[in-house]
Amino acid sequence: MNFRLLIIDDEKNIREGLAESLNMDGYDVVCAADGDEGWERFCSGDIDLVISDLKMPGLGGDELMRRILAQAPGFPVIILTGHGSVESAVAAMRDGAWDFLTKPVELDHLSLIVKRALENRELVFQHRRMVEELERQKQFKSIIGNSRGIRENFDIMNRAAPSKASILITGESGVGKELVANAIHELSPRKDKPLVKVHCAALSSTLLESELFGHEKGAFTGAISRRRGRFELASGGTLFLDEIGEIDQNIQIKLLRVLQEKNFERVGGEQTVETDVRILTATNRDLKAEIEKGNFREDLYFRLNVVNIHVPPLRERKDDIPVLAAAFMKEFAHENGKTIEGIHEKARSLFYAYDWPGNIRELRNCMESAVVMCRSSIITVDDLPPALRNKDGEEWISIRLGSSMNECEKIIIRDTLSHNRGNKSKTAETLEIGRKTLIRKLSEYELDIQEEQ
Repeated sequence: MNFRLLIIDDEKNIREGLAESLNMDGYDVVCAADGDEGWERFCSGDIDLVISDLKMPGLGGDELMRRILAQAPGFPVIILTGHGSVESAVAAMRDGAWDFLTKPVELDHLSLIVKRALENRELVFQHRRMVEELERQKQFKSIIGNSRGIRENFDIMNRAAPSKASILITGESGVGKELVANAIHELSPRKDKPLVKVHCAALSSTLLESELFGHEKGAFTGAISRRRGRFELASGGTLFLDEIGEIDQNIQIKLLRVLQEKNFERVGGEQTVETDVRILTATNRDLKAEIEKGNFREDLYFRLNVVNIHVPPLRERKDDIPVLAAAFMKEFAHENGKTIEGIHEKARSLFYAYDWPGNIRELRNCMESAVVMCRSSIITVDDLPPALRNKDGEEWISIRLGSSMNECEKIIIRDTLSHNRGNKSKTAETLEIGRKTLIRKLSEYELDIQEEQ
């Protein structure tokens, strides 16, 4: 699908003539007979540029342009005017019109102006995406990615972090749930207070109780002195309970009481200790299924799951693989004193084909191994761990069964562009589509793979 233009003119011959000329330039063109119809068509969406007559019955071109720019600042609007209305067209330029043309329109000149306006719009979009990405990087220093799922998580984190609400972070092992907890704490008003972490699965029930709530001297064998628990150590800050689905019913009951009453007693003690902590929890289990089995308390689940952040597995965010791999490559190259400039396209294509059951943790380990094994400045297929190597040597694209047509198209475009080292012309030729169509699709799917030199 090419750029779509909207032509608005009350003179039928003019709008149809312009539409025919611009169709020949490869654009999709829709027309409107007056300003009111033009406004309706613009509001329906999927319009990239507007060409409008200045003087029309009803809603005039100047007012229409003001409405468009109020809704979409910087949107390209080209004004058409008669020789007697040049002053009005100049005023429209001051109000934000991209350019104006006097009638009769010189078609070659119109074609050039339209091309420049659309190129400028693409540059603005690219700049905006770059600025947004830089802002995200400032806010989430340790979380790398720009896929839709990760951006949605960034939005939830930005909105939830300033609150006191408990947050449950879910996702498979290795997706980076702890990094999400770190980012939430750093974005919260408690960032200058402690972030205390407890890995619940690593401790027995008895040890976990003491770890969380502390104990008094003599509370049990080996308790030779009073010990403060993690709830006390995290006072005023954040307590992160990792693998919360692993705790037993006894600890669940005590944890629920602390969340409800904001106080507790140390193991073996009678003194009530007040607590002010923000609770973040994480699990790779399906807690609703655990509730059905009787393994997890429903009332505790609702206390913990005020806000839910689900971190998608790497196989569902493969758009993030290039930037993740590059970051790990840089880290381990520096650590091992090596100069590595990049990853060969055949090796990179295998990254997309692999499902990454170990998620980001597995990708990180893979890149460490590849850097260590690399014998040149480029990581090749031979440098990758055995699990990633494509033994038959063929290059292929992996698409999950059940993917929508849009998802399939996005994967095909992304992987082909990656294989062609970001070369858009070669990619368009391979896919047998126009280069403008490819660029539009890249913008539509928010893909940004830079051409390698």
